[in-house]
Amino acid sequence: MRYHVVAVGRMRDAALRAVCDGYLERLRRYTKVEEREVKVEARLLEAVPEGSRLVALAEEGDQWTSAQLADWTARWELEARDVTFALGGADALPALVLRGAERLWSLSRLTFPHELARVVLYEQLYRAYTIRRGEPYHRGP
Repeated sequence: MRYHVVAVGRMRDAALRAVCDGYLERLRRYTKVEEREVKVEARLLEAVPEGSRLVALAEEGDQWTSAQLADWTARWELEARDVTFALGGADALPALVLRGAERLWSLSRLTFPHELARVVLYEQLYRAYTIRRGEPYHRGP
């Protein structure tokens, strides 16, 4: 099982790129993660690997706690099917992507720049794996 992150736009902010890389390095101790950037929203679905479960990050999606995300990661691993997270750019995700998603996930009702949303995604995936392993990183309920 592998995670794919398909994002519209490049990480232009070097500091945020460094934070993403730091969480990716930590996360890759637990699971496989690949990142792919596309220039426009219309190319997102083309970047989703065939057979992969699509989780679209969208404001109208369900909000999960970190513990719930940990539960989802455990289920996904049991099913042994790749998971692709789709992150939109300034214009959000197109309706076609939202309709094709198996799940819609909202990081918050707040609007984030796509670069910051990517940081939050990687941090939460890392947190989910530390929760599952009982490691001290997560101090919440």
